[in-house]
Amino acid sequence: MRKPSISLSRYGVGWSANRRITLIALALVCLLAAAGATAYLSGRGEQHRSSSSPAAPSSPTPAPPGSTPHPAARTGPVPRPPRVSDPLAFAKAAAAMLWSYDTRDTSHSQQFAGMEAWMTKESKYSDWASVSAQMPTPALWAQMADQQQRATATIAEGHYPAAFKQALADDPSAITEAYIYAVTVTGKQTIRWAKGGQGAEDRSVTLAVQCRPSADCVLVAIAPRVAP
Repeated sequence: MRKPSISLSRYGVGWSANRRITLIALALVCLLAAAGATAYLSGRGEQHRSSSSPAAPSSPTPAPPGSTPHPAARTGPVPRPPRVSDPLAFAKAAAAMLWSYDTRDTSHSQQFAGMEAWMTKESKYSDWASVSAQMPTPALWAQMADQQQRATATIAEGHYPAAFKQALADDPSAITEAYIYAVTVTGKQTIRWAKGGQGAEDRSVTLAVQCRPSADCVLVAIAPRVAP
């Protein structure tokens, strides 16, 4: 009889909508609050979830030449963030990173540190709690490792939510305060475990991504849900 798998990407907790709105509004000029931002993270450990990897739409401002993402280099278990200036390309790579793991050769601390390396260093905007909430506890990770659980992501697409595009059209200069973009990424996550076990599920996440001029993009937060 097959053991149930435990999905890394489904582990998270809810947090205050006011905290989220305050964080993202600093950069998006109350965009996400106006869109009815409500933080959403749910945790379920008994089902296998599946998600993503992407093809990218165009950004609100043209990406500089040479910003096409290179495959993320790996140093250890978690890939490094790609050196790109396109918010869409970066968000898709970040979603693929969040939806992928391999407990067979990756420790809990390695996964945790690898995810943190994607974050902005600007503490004013960084919401590491929203990202780290995706990680299971060390004890749960050990149970996943006992099942040789691993997940891969296939990205379908990435786009700017309608509310973000409308806010940008209403006030194009607003983005220049922090250069934080809201990007929704969709895809599929496939989870495998010992003895041929396998499950898959469609996934979607909205990320707050910071792409300052002449700098590589970085992750800010898993953003509240906004209108697609």
